Amino acid sequence: MQEKPNPVALRMLKQRSDILENLKGIKFKIAVMSGKGGTGKTTVAVNLAAVLSRKNSVGLLDADIDCPNINSFLGIKERFSVKGENRIQPIERFGLKVVSMASLQEEADTAIMWRGPMISTGLNSFLQNTDWGKLDFLVIDMPPGTSDVALSIMQNVDLAGIVVVSTPQGVALTDASKAINMAKKFNVKVLGLVENMSGEIFGKGEVESLAKKLGETFLGRIELRKEIRQLAENGLIAVNESREAEKEFKAIAQIVLKQLGVQKNG
Repeated sequence: MQEKPNPVALRMLKQRSDILENLKGIKFKIAVMSGKGGTGKTTVAVNLAAVLSRKNSVGLLDADIDCPNINSFLGIKERFSVKGENRIQPIERFGLKVVSMASLQEEADTAIMWRGPMISTGLNSFLQNTDWGKLDFLVIDMPPGTSDVALSIMQNVDLAGIVVVSTPQGVALTDASKAINMAKKFNVKVLGLVENMSGEIFGKGEVESLAKKLGETFLGRIELRKEIRQLAENGLIAVNESREAEKEFKAIAQIVLKQLGVQKNG
């Protein structure tokens, strides 16, 4: 007797197919990851996207569904619109097309108390229904860790690679290694590692050492500076306001582009 197709497996295959179809107009999808929270991953995602957008069309997806931060970093207050067949229209800010769960919240401090399946449903809605149009890059700001959202994106999105962000602290380095190991299990390219908050307080050079140990590319370091935090709190992008930040992130972006084989287009 012939086995009946598993309905759950069929549904998952259909979902992946729909996501790939919706994102087919985007050349490169880059996920910015960290093993643990508090490494400044969103800072890196926003500024990397901003640098890339100077010569490319770029989207920015906040995949941290229950604790979205990108709208705060960019000073976005408005809610995105939905047109046609539930097509989400990204909000445009600083030359970026932005989608975040924060654009559905009445108040920024409202807690989104969802279990894993609901978070995955929300994420997949963004992936399937956002009208990105044609883009050169989609930068995905991932939540910390290696569970639901990271699994869904690595399974359903044809990622060009991941950028791993870590501070020089030991526990952050251990968790960064977990993110890298996860990517390798899904055959996703590790574009490289970024050392954030580098300097006297947290140390310097440890992320570069980890990259060498793992045989991965070191993308660069971002010095710990008060101005980067202050700019983000005022909805401003550091690379647009600070020469030091611009220099750091441009250097990182150039290596990312080289890793992707698009050296002349950044």
